[in-house]
Amino acid sequence: MDFSGAYEWPNLRFLLQGFWVTLQVAGLSIVFSFVLGTLLGTIRFTRIPVLSQIVAVIVDTIRNLPLLLIIFFIHIVLPQLGIKMPPFWSTVVGLSLFEGAMIAEIVRSGLKSVERGQVEAARSSGLSYMQTLSGIIMPQALRRMSPPMVSQFISLLKDTSLAIIISLPELMRNVQILGGQSFDYIIPALLLAAALYFIINYSLSIVARRLEARMN
Repeated sequence: MDFSGAYEWPNLRFLLQGFWVTLQVAGLSIVFSFVLGTLLGTIRFTRIPVLSQIVAVIVDTIRNLPLLLIIFFIHIVLPQLGIKMPPFWSTVVGLSLFEGAMIAEIVRSGLKSVERGQVEAARSSGLSYMQTLSGIIMPQALRRMSPPMVSQFISLLKDTSLAIIISLPELMRNVQILGGQSFDYIIPALLLAAALYFIINYSLSIVARRLEARMN
């Protein structure tokens, strides 16, 4: 192991550049998956005829597919259909679809957890269904679903490492490249990658625990 060589500034900067790509992918995927998951979960909760059933099939199908398969499909199959994306966006789209399906279930469960008596009271007071959903159900549900949603985002950040398979220059890909330059660099690079993942994920886990404690 050559820690001094592995942590020379050019090598360290190369790894940090990969980590920055990881954070960019994770950040965009979190935003897109949250929006998509909230939309799909709300549609499933409202039980709109036909549309809710279609959304349910789509969500259940995506949730039961490996994330790696989804990324492969977007990056390799879609270009053959005329839809070509660079590795960065292939990863973002794949993560957003997969995590969006997971979040959709969290949202649906959160909405269902709101006591029906509150819904009936809001409707009897003259509020429309959409007013009840946006003003009564959703605010309470968002507080309840925050801890599991943060936990899902932690999984999302770790799942960005799967993009190594399509050569996205994220953290683990750069670790692989650096390790290819010298075998002595592999362990130091992996330890640094583990530390970076740990710092971000542990910080998010603290947020999740505090949210859960506040809920309790």
